[in-house]
Amino acid sequence: MSASSETWQLGSQAVQVAHLEKLYWPTAGFTKGDMLHYYRQIALVALPYFKGRPVTLRMFPEGVDGVSYYLRDCPDSAPDWLRRVPYRPKTVTHIVSLPLIDNAAGLIWFANEGAIEFHLWSSHGPDLTQPDQAIFDLDPGNTASFADVREAALRLHDKLEQEGVTGYPKTSGGHGLHIYVPLAAGYTFERVRNWVKVVGQQLATTYSDLIAIAQGPTHRGGRVTIDPGQNSVGRNTAAPYTLRASTAHPTVSAPLSWEELDVGNIQPADLTPQVVLERVQRLGDLFAPVLHTDQHIT
Repeated sequence: MSASSETWQLGSQAVQVAHLEKLYWPTAGFTKGDMLHYYRQIALVALPYFKGRPVTLRMFPEGVDGVSYYLRDCPDSAPDWLRRVPYRPKTVTHIVSLPLIDNAAGLIWFANEGAIEFHLWSSHGPDLTQPDQAIFDLDPGNTASFADVREAALRLHDKLEQEGVTGYPKTSGGHGLHIYVPLAAGYTFERVRNWVKVVGQQLATTYSDLIAIAQGPTHRGGRVTIDPGQNSVGRNTAAPYTLRASTAHPTVSAPLSWEELDVGNIQPADLTPQVVLERVQRLGDLFAPVLHTDQHIT
């Protein structure tokens, strides 16, 4: 076996990883092997967020400069030990098998196949029609800055406190922020989506120069948009701790504290894999309350 191909024992499964020397971020000199080692190191912290949730993979078999595509169905080449969940989308007449990742072996198997980004549903089995997260996706227009996104997030934080709930922020891994509001069981996507829309509209009315509700493309103009449609069955959001392929060097969709956002010293580009691993070692998992908090919305 060549130096660029190894077999990793991950729990009870042996996963072969190959082409470790391939440059996935050529400008940064970051290889496929570097990516796989990051996912192996972060797996223990990241995997609880995957539990029971269908995964959409963004595949870059040749790295960030190559062709990419989204993988939503579990491929036929996947090993039998990878879990699947059957689902019938409204747009098709047949049942599809959606991939579930609940162990390091599954995470590494997909990453070895070329998955750089992992995106998760906001609902989990057995009932995929009931979300347990409300997600505020704060997306800057093309002339807005991360300072604008940060300011919008802080205004949202204040509004959520008035609503009697707590949100937890993470970077999108690009230029935006995701604010998660963990929910108790029993809500429909329509109910959650409408609540996010009402909260967003109130913010857009109060801070009209800063915040807008998404209507069409969300990357235009100087305001920060909130897209309530992100809270829909089948929609997915970048997983906590996933890498993102949108920049010249690898960045991570990384949890932050509200205190950090208030101070404003952190930029998304600063949150590289090594920085995030060091943060987890030093600060723990800042996003952990999302896993254990049941909240009610009005």
